[in-house]
Amino acid sequence: MNLLSGDDLAAIWLSIRVAGVATLVVLPIALAVAHLLARRRFPGRALLDALTHLPLVLPPVATGYLLLVLFGRQGPIGALLARVGVVLAFHWTGAALAAGVMAFPLVVRPIRLSIEAIDREVDDAALTLGAAPLARFLRVTLPLAAPGVIAGAVLGFARALGEFGATITFVAAIPGETLTLPSAIYLATQSPEGETRALVLCGVSLIIAFTAILAGEAIGRRARR
Repeated sequence: MNLLSGDDLAAIWLSIRVAGVATLVVLPIALAVAHLLARRRFPGRALLDALTHLPLVLPPVATGYLLLVLFGRQGPIGALLARVGVVLAFHWTGAALAAGVMAFPLVVRPIRLSIEAIDREVDDAALTLGAAPLARFLRVTLPLAAPGVIAGAVLGFARALGEFGATITFVAAIPGETLTLPSAIYLATQSPEGETRALVLCGVSLIIAFTAILAGEAIGRRARR
């Protein structure tokens, strides 16, 4: 007897794709926000810091509902996007958006700590040598903060992979479209005699997350060298 159905395999692949896309989209934004919070003093900095960490304390279902209100077909942002053919609600791209929003604080935090750990004199030395701000960031800050960037990407991927509450509220659990691995596990626990299927899916989730963490650690060690 097959332990995994076609819908289960599709959910596994969709979760990997959603987590990957969410991480790739969120990472440059998180890098910019982390650099602002670590190196700049400006009006509204505390507000930006609070907004960055809001998904950590807000219930995931509330986050998903807010995304639905904003990015749904009738929402202020969703209606504008729909005019150009971009639909997020009840679509896999919406699942990537929800996963990215929930993962965002965990991506920002290690990057910010890595940038704050860099001695400002290093940046000042590059400045005295005539390096432009972008050149200092790309040639000095980013390489030195690489372990934190990698850690943030791995944490973000793992968090996006396990996102459930915001995703199911925003895009539901449509097989082949928005049914991710966490949603499949939940549905398996709700069906009669679905314990074995749920355990198998949990095992698959564990393997994927564990592999991502090990890969991140290996890349991080290499970057530190």
